[in-house]
Formats: sequence, structure tokens, C-alpha cells
Amino acid sequence: MVYWPSGSSSASQPLPSTRPPRARGVTDDTAQRVRIHHGRERHFTRRRRGDRAQNRDRRIHRGDRSLASAAVGDRAHRLHRVGRRRLPHRPAGGGTVNGAPDHTVGAATAAEDPVSRELQQEHIYGTFPLLKSERTWSGWDFTWVNTALAIATWAFLVGGSTALLVGFADGVAAMIIGNAIGLCFMVLASVPASQRYGSEQYTLLRGAFGVVGVGLIVFTVILVTEMGWSSLLAVMAGRATSQVAGTLVGAEFDQYGPLVTIGGLVAIGIAWFVLSRGPVTIGKFNKFVAPGLAIITVVMMIVLVATTSWDTLRDASPLAPFDDPTLNFMVAVEFNVGVGVSWYPVMGSLARMTKSRRAAVWPAFGALFFATLIAQAVGMAAALTIGDSDPTYWMVPLGGPILGVAVLAFIGFANITSMSSIVYSTILAIRQSAGHALRRVPWKALTAAFFVLPALMTFFPQFMYEQFMVFVSFSGAFLTAICGVALADYFVLRRQHIDLRELHLGGHGRLYAYTGGVNWAGIVAVIAGAAFYMWLYNPVTLETAPAFSVITAALPAALVAAVVYLLIFRVAYASRHPVR
Repeated sequence: MVYWPSGSSSASQPLPSTRPPRARGVTDDTAQRVRIHHGRERHFTRRRRGDRAQNRDRRIHRGDRSLASAAVGDRAHRLHRVGRRRLPHRPAGGGTVNGAPDHTVGAATAAEDPVSRELQQEHIYGTFPLLKSERTWSGWDFTWVNTALAIATWAFLVGGSTALLVGFADGVAAMIIGNAIGLCFMVLASVPASQRYGSEQYTLLRGAFGVVGVGLIVFTVILVTEMGWSSLLAVMAGRATSQVAGTLVGAEFDQYGPLVTIGGLVAIGIAWFVLSRGPVTIGKFNKFVAPGLAIITVVMMIVLVATTSWDTLRDASPLAPFDDPTLNFMVAVEFNVGVGVSWYPVMGSLARMTKSRRAAVWPAFGALFFATLIAQAVGMAAALTIGDSDPTYWMVPLGGPILGVAVLAFIGFANITSMSSIVYSTILAIRQSAGHALRRVPWKALTAAFFVLPALMTFFPQFMYEQFMVFVSFSGAFLTAICGVALADYFVLRRQHIDLRELHLGGHGRLYAYTGGVNWAGIVAVIAGAAFYMWLYNPVTLETAPAFSVITAALPAALVAAVVYLLIFRVAYASRHPVR
């Protein structure tokens, strides 16, 4: 039986001095040689300690659960002290009996020992890094998860918003360019590190922002962004419910009426139930939802072209708020860059569930890019020909009651699974950023508290639709800056090496500890990047700088944030070695 290590390790205890006392008659030259000898011993002892620490981290990545407490630092030791006992090692499925899995052993231990049960669930609902044996998603699993995320009804709304700026051909080009740029540095900023170390990106950001600094980012930018997206999905699910109910009873309901609110609240309740079952349940649902969504999206495009005409779609004129067609096109590109970057808050927490880097990086980019592009093209075509991008409005009149109701019911359920995925990642971020305050709050209670604001926003569905473009662009200003800082910290400053033990020790360690828990280099860099974005393009007033028509805003903002972070870090923490 393997036991959890105790709170004090041999690597942290100073070795007793073996230096012999200086005898009479010993010359200064002899004493000097003795001091050199013992100095070398201490030097090689320190090297051996460092080698042991590195080997310990490697064994953690290979799946040695008995060393997990070394990776998560004082969290496991604190639980050990509370339990007043050694914590036995149990595999995820229990022990073995005659070589076969015995699921009852682990279950009995978890039921009898609350500390052991908390440790076993910490990697799912807390901040423990996942071991290789706990990473269950293949490349196809992750592809279906991302496809289900991408083809939620928000993608149709993005296409409809793009149609306000440009025509169909220019709109497709703007969506390809914008999504490719946004997804490229979003994936690099979140997926590789999270998959390699098995931790969600907010724990990995402690080096860039500090423990308290990550909390500032999470409780401002991330929380507002994800609550906004969750509210939008709930409202869209409510509209689908209202349209289906109207078709079944033969009545026409207001598209922003009370039935939309009721449907949104029901969708939130179902999403909370799915979310309370954990990420494995989310993955199982998406295996069925994602392929169905892909088929339905193609069907909707066929229905649109068959009921209108290709010439009508090609010649449809956009709203075009600017006289300059180049500026209209660049605003459309920038809007789609913001859509691509908006996946950052959830992608790291999902990517850590994958088995390999190949199973994480390419499905993250490819599935989001192609699935989003197809759904956005359908939404843009509907907006240009019918006048509304939301399929809940036009699917029943064009596809008929049977096909329309079936499609809307499926889309409404897809919104629920998408909502569950993004909220799971956000709750993980909140738990690790709040310190001890929220770690004792049950997972179900914490997720229910998150849905309070989205539930309130379902009472104002029209507001969510009208402010959609402003919301995406404004949140994109800060998310691009955060991505820039994350890229500079992981790839340039730390050269893709992170000390897991020091990372989880946080302010109690040395490598990632900052005064007041805040790395001001990261905070200032995010503010500078977002300010530069707003100077180039103000999504509220639609004012743009002359350079915006050439360089857009998101990518330059990310570069500014990265450069500012590296410069301030080198000056403010000149004596600190970011890589150990």
C-alpha cells in the first residue's frame, strides 16, 4: 500500500553538519581544504535535491498519485493534517481483486474518510493537476466537445451581426480571417500549457499575475464575460422554447415575451443539473449533440438556399454603417477576432482532460474554426435574405412544423450543453482564485450561485440581443491582452517550464510569490493592451484610429500587452529567475 507523504519532506529539512571540529595543530591550508570539501558536498547535495524535485514532477506527469501532494504543495498537506491520518492511495476506479478492478474498495474508503473523498474529487472540482490516468478525452472526444460549443445559437447570431457590416462574400472572408487570427493565439495561450501540466489556465497564470492578481482577472474580466455568454445562451434557448410552443399550440408568441424568460430559466436549471455531474457527463452528452448539430446546420443551409435563391443571397446589401467599404470589412474582421478570442476562458480547463497534446491543439483549433464558420455562414445568409439570423425565428416557417420543431428542440438542448461547458471552466477559476473562502462551498451550491445573474438577465432578452456586438468587442479587448501576457510568460519568459509544486504553493513559495500576491507587470500589461485596443477601435462609439484599417486592433493589443509585460518584469524583478 502506498501512503501519502507527510507534511515535511526530507528535501525541506537541512542536513546536519558533518564538518569535523578543527583540532590543534591543523594548519590554515588544511582547514581551507576541509572547507572546500564540505562546500562541494553541500553543492552536490543541493544538486541532488533539485534532481529529486524534477524527477518528482516527471513521475507526477506519468501518473504516480502517491506524489501528487508534492505537486499541489500545502493543500494536500493541510488536508492530511486535518484528517490526522495517512491517506491511502486508491486508483480512480478502486483497488484490484485477483487482477480485476474492485470499485467497491475505493468507494468504501471515500465514504468512510471525508478527507480522502475530498482529495479524490479535487482534481475534478478543484485545482489539483490531472494525472495521465485521469485524462480521459481522445482527440475525437475533444473535437465533439468543441463542435458542440461552436454550433450553439451564438454562432448564428455572430453571422447575423457580421451581415450588418458586409455582404455574403466579404462576410465569409472576414469570418475566415478573423476566426483564424483569434483562434490561433487563443489556442496557443491556453491549450499547450494546460494539456502538458494537467492544470486549468488560471492556476498556470499565477506566474504572470500572482495569486491575488489572478483573482482580480477572474472576478472582473472572466466572470463578466462568461456570465454574459451564459445569459445569451439561456435567452436563445428560451426563444427556441417559445417558438416550439407556439407551433405546437398554433399561436404566435412575442419573441421577447414571458415565455422566453420561462424557457431560459428551464434551460438554466437543466444546465445546472448536467454541470453538477462533472466534466465526464458533459463529454458524453457532446458525443451525441455535436454530430447532430453539424447535420442540422447543413440542413438549415439547404433550406435557406432552396426557399430563397443564391442570387438573392449574393446580391443582398448589408447595413454598412461606414461609407468606407474597407473600414466596414476591417470592423467585421475585428468582430470575428473577438469571437475567436472569447473561447479563452474555457479552453484550458477543457484541454487538460485530453490524453495528448495532439489530441488537444488540433481539435481545439480545427473544430472551433470549421464548426463556427459553417454556423456563422448560415446565420449570415439568413440575416441577409430573411432579416433575422436567429434560427428560432425562421426555421419553423421555412422548414415546416415537423422539421422546424425537431431542429429547434435540438438547438435548445445544444445551448444547454454549451452553457454547462463554459460554466464548468469558470467555476474552477473562481474556486482557485477565491482562496479558502469558496473551497468549502459544495460544487452544486457554487454552480447554482453562478446562474443567479444569467437567470435575472433572462427577464431582459431584448437587451442581450441589442448589445451583442458591443459585448463581444469590449470583452475581446481585455481577453486579447490577457492572451498576450499568457503567451509572453509561458513561451518567452519561462520557456515552457513550470514548477508545479511552486505554482500550487503560490504566495508561500518563492518562484511565483509576489508582494501582496500581485504581479503588477501582468496587471499593467493587460490594462495597456486593452487601452491600446480601445484607442484603435472603440466598440461602443464605433470610432476608429487611422491605423485600424490596416492592422485592426486585437493582434496589436496582444503584442503591446506582451512587450509591456516582458519589459516591466525584467525591470521590476531583475533579480528573479523565472525558470528554475
